Amino acid sequence: MPIPEDVTGEEIDKDVRQELQSLPKTLAEDVARNLVMVARLIDEDPEGAYAYSKVALRLASRVAAVREAAGFAAYANQKYSEALAEFRAARRMTGHVELWPVMADCERGLGRPEKALDMAGAPEVNKLDKAGQVEMRLVAAGARRDMGQLDAAIVTLQSPELASNSVQPWTARLRYAYADALLAAGRESEAREWFAKAVESDKDGSTDASDRLAELDGVEFVDALDESETEYEGEGEPEPDESPAEATPQPVSEPTPETSPVSAADEDGEKTAGSANAEA
Repeated sequence: MPIPEDVTGEEIDKDVRQELQSLPKTLAEDVARNLVMVARLIDEDPEGAYAYSKVALRLASRVAAVREAAGFAAYANQKYSEALAEFRAARRMTGHVELWPVMADCERGLGRPEKALDMAGAPEVNKLDKAGQVEMRLVAAGARRDMGQLDAAIVTLQSPELASNSVQPWTARLRYAYADALLAAGRESEAREWFAKAVESDKDGSTDASDRLAELDGVEFVDALDESETEYEGEGEPEPDESPAEATPQPVSEPTPETSPVSAADEDGEKTAGSANAEA
């Protein structure tokens, strides 16, 4: 696959670069450039990222960083079985536990929330750092919701990290997941409070907490561009030809009154996953 000339491969993390030193220099450079493309595209173009991950995997399947990147690319495309296989391979190669939460979220994606809950109670969780433990909590809460256990999901999210006033990288997502669970349980006033707290901590816009809060407050957003386009189209319509000499006589019929049914839009719910990326 084509790679832009400005991508050199030097952009990758130094730990990954060190892993690639086991490969011949030219091969290592090719793999590195493909990994850079995976990282560059995974949010905006997950299918493109997946394609580049396949190239890297074909070139260096025995490198843990390549297997991990392939796993995340598959995960971004909801190919959970494939992602889980790649994550397991990477973990076997390194012995690290950092991928444990996203592996559990893959189990959720495969329709096995009970397995995700088993993983949430495994000894590996104690070896995770604080960020990893929060991700695991998010995944476990998502698994509870998958099983229809809303109250249990809410309790799962209640933690010192949720109660803390300090803002960490995971704070916005944790507060958002808690607010969403409260709303699903019909506790709207509490949900509004926590969506507001999520907005306060979401400096980079990683969630749509502000939109959810506006919905609860009854705020409707109007697309100004659409309105201006509609007005422009109306102004450009030609005037009807009223010349009696060119007009074609039409039969006259009595107007028939019409009625229009009234429809109500359903509110959409949202599933949380851990992202790591999981209600991760």
